[in-house]
Amino acid sequence: MRRYIVIRLLQTVVTLFILSMVIFGLVRLSGDPALLMLPETATEEDYRYMRAQLGLDKPIYVQYGIFITNALRGDFGRSIRTRRPVVESIRETLPNSMKLVGVSLFITIILGFPLGIIAAAKKDTYADTFARVIAGLGQSLPTFWVGLMMIQIFVVLLGVLPASGMGSWRHYLMPSACLGIFVMAGVVRLLRSSMLEVLDSEYIRMARIKGVSERVIVWKHALRNSLLSVLSFGGMYIAIMITGAILIETVFAWPGFGRLAYASIVNQDFPLIQGIVLTSGAVVMVTNLITDILYAYLDPRIRYRL
Repeated sequence: MRRYIVIRLLQTVVTLFILSMVIFGLVRLSGDPALLMLPETATEEDYRYMRAQLGLDKPIYVQYGIFITNALRGDFGRSIRTRRPVVESIRETLPNSMKLVGVSLFITIILGFPLGIIAAAKKDTYADTFARVIAGLGQSLPTFWVGLMMIQIFVVLLGVLPASGMGSWRHYLMPSACLGIFVMAGVVRLLRSSMLEVLDSEYIRMARIKGVSERVIVWKHALRNSLLSVLSFGGMYIAIMITGAILIETVFAWPGFGRLAYASIVNQDFPLIQGIVLTSGAVVMVTNLITDILYAYLDPRIRYRL
């Protein structure tokens, strides 16, 4: 197990290093931020001075060397627009997104797991049909449209929930529900299909022949052996929800990481984009690492494949 974890850690470090090179090169292909920051009346001398101030006058390999050296010390530079340290902006917004994801995961667990288990245990019944309809709607309806409809119903018509921002627990209900709908639907479908496959296996049939109760078969044997695919799906989408909830955070004006990413792209804020992408990559890599370790714990055969 220790060897497996060490190899996965090394893979994570190498992946982040490659990601840093890719994003560093791509953001410089998106345009010149000096063109956005200076007025149309600016002279060529003004542009040269601005590029020098931003550190864009040096060769690309020198710029990358400075960037990666500072990044290893936890310094992603200063935002071109606000002149604030990038780390401060990330530190302020990332926890807000993690709080939102935490509530969304709670909703996913208390709704998705029971629906998936019941759908598998009660195959081809009304309960199974209901769960499949909910899962189909959850994965087909655009989340931003669901958010707008929630605002129309609960804010405009009923006036029972706040439309935007974060504060009390009431601010979390609509954005977290929108964010969790797609993941909940995926959990229901994956858990149902996995459990149906397990429930049709030989050892489950043998357990039934021996007189093991259906409750023990479903909750102890079938559920544990069905969690591998759900764990892989959930780990991937937890990272995506933390780093990529741009639409939801924009619709509900949530001061989170996704909204910060959107603003950095619109403003062509090179240091902020680089810091956000590397942080996103780190979150995804760490989440996948934790998922793989849990995966190896549930299925020891995986540990010996590396």
